[in-house]
Amino acid sequence: MNRFLSSLFVLGLCSAPAFASSMVNESIKDNRPSVEKRCFTSSAVEDVIREVAAKIKDEKLRAMFMNCFPNTLDTTVRFQMKEGRPDTFVITGDINAMWLRDSSAQIWPYLALCKQDKALQQLIAGLIRRQADCILFDPYANAFNDGPTGSYWESDFTQKMCKELHERKWEIDSLCYCIRIAYYYWQLTGDTSVFDATWHQAMQLVVKTFKEQQRKDGHGPYSFFRECERPTDSNINNGVGAPVNPVGLIFSAFRPSDDATQYGFLIPSNLFAVTSLRQLAEIETQVLNNVAFASECRSLANEVNGAIQKYGVVKHPKYGKIYAYEVDGYGNYYMMDDANVPSLLALPYLGCCKANDKVYKNTRRFVWSEDNPYFFRGKAGEGIGGPHCGYDMAWPMSMIIKGLTTDDAAEMRECLRQLRNTDAGTGFMHESFDCNDATKFSRSWFAWANTLFGELVVKASEKHPEILQQEF
Repeated sequence: MNRFLSSLFVLGLCSAPAFASSMVNESIKDNRPSVEKRCFTSSAVEDVIREVAAKIKDEKLRAMFMNCFPNTLDTTVRFQMKEGRPDTFVITGDINAMWLRDSSAQIWPYLALCKQDKALQQLIAGLIRRQADCILFDPYANAFNDGPTGSYWESDFTQKMCKELHERKWEIDSLCYCIRIAYYYWQLTGDTSVFDATWHQAMQLVVKTFKEQQRKDGHGPYSFFRECERPTDSNINNGVGAPVNPVGLIFSAFRPSDDATQYGFLIPSNLFAVTSLRQLAEIETQVLNNVAFASECRSLANEVNGAIQKYGVVKHPKYGKIYAYEVDGYGNYYMMDDANVPSLLALPYLGCCKANDKVYKNTRRFVWSEDNPYFFRGKAGEGIGGPHCGYDMAWPMSMIIKGLTTDDAAEMRECLRQLRNTDAGTGFMHESFDCNDATKFSRSWFAWANTLFGELVVKASEKHPEILQQEF
């Protein structure tokens, strides 16, 4: 196997303690759908599965990798040719809808295999095209239906709720993820056919939306209110959200967990926007020759980054300068991290900073500690959670991201060991698990976490293959 993922990984340092072994059945079987029932099969992905699996000594870890890595392709993609062009819809798993964030992240680990599998390349091109159509339909929506099928959330109070939308929560990262996958698709394949007039129009709307949500001229055209039992599913102040001072940052009504922000300037998502805007400027300059628009993207990126450095970096009494999770531009800030990506922990993974950046290293020590109010440690394992699933519910995604942002073999092994031992005997990842009892978990079918776990195992096989030759 070539080093097909090496360009997508950024490395960092940390350490972790050990935990008790899983008390569930250690025997994990092949839980993939039968070949004829798989949504999509990639010869390149199957080659990677065989090659990496052959390197894994631990029987359970090997079976989990073989189940998880292809899970997105096996169970969640719907591919077709539509009017002579590829079109791809990717559901998140147990929810029959496509999140812009999740669909991009689910496909990400396969991206660098496109050159070896033209069918896979066409699948990803179809997703990029579908996402552009979604943005043009509504840049404020986070999740879409595959047609006008309606959803449970049709009763939400927001400007444009309709049957084509599954949910309409404004989250900065939804738009960033669409740029991320398009940019690296271009970098890895050289294919520029996806950057047509429709895509460019969608990107113009992305920048327009970011500027609207800097809230320099009032609250902008978006508000969201839901009658619900969970406070974090709705926005305060009649759907407008918490007050912010227009200092150049971009307001996000919701976090990538789909929980409402407490202070509207979500720092990891703003950092992601800076990275995405610079990538967009590169595409617009080198491929589309839209010099003026590219300059607009760079100018906005620089403005947001300057505001992050001024308002988003705070002095912690124990860790020194760290990134705040949320700020409001008035001087208030929230020191925490959430498990979903973008997170503070995931900044190098998304290309937002180097893993050896001093502020990031300080932040990393903070977020993976009990000084982070949403870090949970128990008998079964440890990890970052969030309000979405509640106290003591650690997310495997946080452990995976920790492993993907380190080059320390011992730390990577510990992440893999905990992930192996907290699957509750299912052979798959979950959204969250009780840090004291891994048999209590949320979401049995969460394709993003499954594929992300596979990405970590592949990274281990490339960077530290000796890890996979050990028993766990």
